Amino acid sequence: MSYRYLIIGAGKQGTAAAYDLAKFGDAEHILFADYDLDAAQNAASRINTLIGRKVAASTQADASDVSQLASIIEGFDVALSAVPYYFNLNITKICIEKGVSLCDMGGNTDVVWSQLELGNTAKAAGVSIVPDCGMGPGLINTMGVYVMDLLDKPREVYLYDAGLPQDPTPPWNYAMTYHINGLTNEYSGDATFIRDGKITYVPTFTEPEPIVFEPLGQLEAFVISGSMSTTPETHLGKLERYENRVLRYPGHMHTFEAYKRLGLFSEEAIDVNGQNVVPRELYHTLLAPHINADNVKDIGIMRAIGIGKKDGKEATVTVDIVDRFDEETGFTAMERLTGFHCAAMMAFQARKTVGAGAHRMELALSSSEMMEAVRERGINFETYWA
Repeated sequence: MSYRYLIIGAGKQGTAAAYDLAKFGDAEHILFADYDLDAAQNAASRINTLIGRKVAASTQADASDVSQLASIIEGFDVALSAVPYYFNLNITKICIEKGVSLCDMGGNTDVVWSQLELGNTAKAAGVSIVPDCGMGPGLINTMGVYVMDLLDKPREVYLYDAGLPQDPTPPWNYAMTYHINGLTNEYSGDATFIRDGKITYVPTFTEPEPIVFEPLGQLEAFVISGSMSTTPETHLGKLERYENRVLRYPGHMHTFEAYKRLGLFSEEAIDVNGQNVVPRELYHTLLAPHINADNVKDIGIMRAIGIGKKDGKEATVTVDIVDRFDEETGFTAMERLTGFHCAAMMAFQARKTVGAGAHRMELALSSSEMMEAVRERGINFETYWA
């Protein structure tokens, strides 16, 4: 059986998802819809070239135009929202109305809860809604459930993840493979963890710890927000601790914390010699050219550690993923880990493995099904017991 997929947003992650759907998702047709028609056309052409058949096409569409999206969405099996999170609730409503399942990359937990409230309506329409896919909060929390499932009685779960340049360039030693606003959002606000069996809020840029992760060696881990989404509520009552940290090359945390303390993350305009200036916009304008890289060769690293009981004994299980820029396709590790996780979920949705309704990503299907799908796509993981 073959399926029809719609990709709303022809950026890096959406293009990687389309490639995966063409290769593994039994795609009959993939349509890129983007405000920038050239971007949509280029994405479709790239997929057709990589796959060796004409499976992808393009159209112009504005994600904020509800009526335009409604006219495009009808007739597809599953859509992917690869546009900013603030479009996702309206896209969800349109998909339910038109009988199309939806996957998205999350980005704001309040929006995700609003989407999940539409579960009964989605179920009545016979469609599935799965927010929060991608590398994080998607795959990293899939790994969290996976280590829980490997234990008989899990008690603690610790998650670490990062996308980093293989060859870092000073002074930032970092390269963006997605929009800079996503990075700033992760560095703002508080993280939501489980500690001592209770929901706990922890400020970003805190609790640094050194960690060795081969092949990169010594890294620093620290708290960021946005990677947990609904999972603390899901695991409440099952775990004493559930938390996540990002990984960076040493020195990164203090550099970017200084930008935050200076007020450069603020979205409130200030007066500068009679001109209204939004600090975050200025910050992005100045920094982005230095850390954005179209051809960056990156490495994606992810680790989930589960602690608890196995066969009546205390046990620790660690699952590691190391993925690199793919020379053959040109997809970065970030694109692969983000886009492929979305596409794998979409394929499960198209095949009705994911039932109708709105699902928290971590509950949409079994962790073993998703991890095997990840392995099938050439993203290997290793499991260690102690």
